[in-house]
Amino acid sequence: MPERTRIDIASLMGKKQRGEKISMLTAYDHPTARLLDEAGVDSILVGDSAGNVVLGYKDTLPVTMDEMVMLTRAVTRAVRHAFVIGDMPFMSFNVTPAKAIVNAGRFVKEGGAQAVKLEGGAAVVRTVKAIMGAGIPVCGHLGLTPQTANQLGGYRVQGKTAAAAKKIFDDAIRLEDAGVMMIVVECIPDRVAAAIAARVKVPLIGIGAGPHCDGQVLVINDLLGLSFGFSPKFVKRYADLGRAISRAAGSYCNDVARGKFPAKAHSFEMEDNEFARFERLVRSAPRSPLR
Repeated sequence: MPERTRIDIASLMGKKQRGEKISMLTAYDHPTARLLDEAGVDSILVGDSAGNVVLGYKDTLPVTMDEMVMLTRAVTRAVRHAFVIGDMPFMSFNVTPAKAIVNAGRFVKEGGAQAVKLEGGAAVVRTVKAIMGAGIPVCGHLGLTPQTANQLGGYRVQGKTAAAAKKIFDDAIRLEDAGVMMIVVECIPDRVAAAIAARVKVPLIGIGAGPHCDGQVLVINDLLGLSFGFSPKFVKRYADLGRAISRAAGSYCNDVARGKFPAKAHSFEMEDNEFARFERLVRSAPRSPLR
């Protein structure tokens, strides 16, 4: 089987132009990224959703640049095929364009990412242009933007009125004009997403945005059944690894408590003559003065 080539921006644009759907998943560690890459996913997003699903925060706001760079570096060490995007955390880009460039640069230089993602529409256009001007590709994020969910009235569907939908549509055009290579739209009506996908030339990736986007993204923990609490309507669970892990850990604890693990098959042997020598050496060894 010939080795797959590394996906780049041109590859993703080609998929949109040919009407081929783009697959994207989040990953936050080396083994998961390796498995997703081997499975053939087109793009991996090292999302700030790590705050909720990996780091134990109640939301994404506390996530730091250092944490995101560390997670991104773990992912990129594993990837040979997929296009890797680092997610810029809260207050890493919505400060000054100069600071945003420095932080975006860390994702590429230290983390090995091929692009960065940031949330927002018209308000971040200047920042997007600055980062792009520094030679770093940018992915936009519109609709439900978790970092500003408090301003949006919580985690709810966006663009449900004509005026709100038009704003998201206009913001998508502004981001494209600013030079983004891709746009993620989250929790918006499917027909609004379809209108945006038909209008912009860059790939539109949906999460809770219906089937008419150019691709889809899900949080890997949701897909695998490794998340806790509320599950959004748009999530499709493909496995229940949470229950499988719990059962496996329970079986292990039971085996240890009953002395069933480790068994002989899990232990290392020693030649009889060497063990006899060992016993003689132990017997002849001087006792510790503390004993």
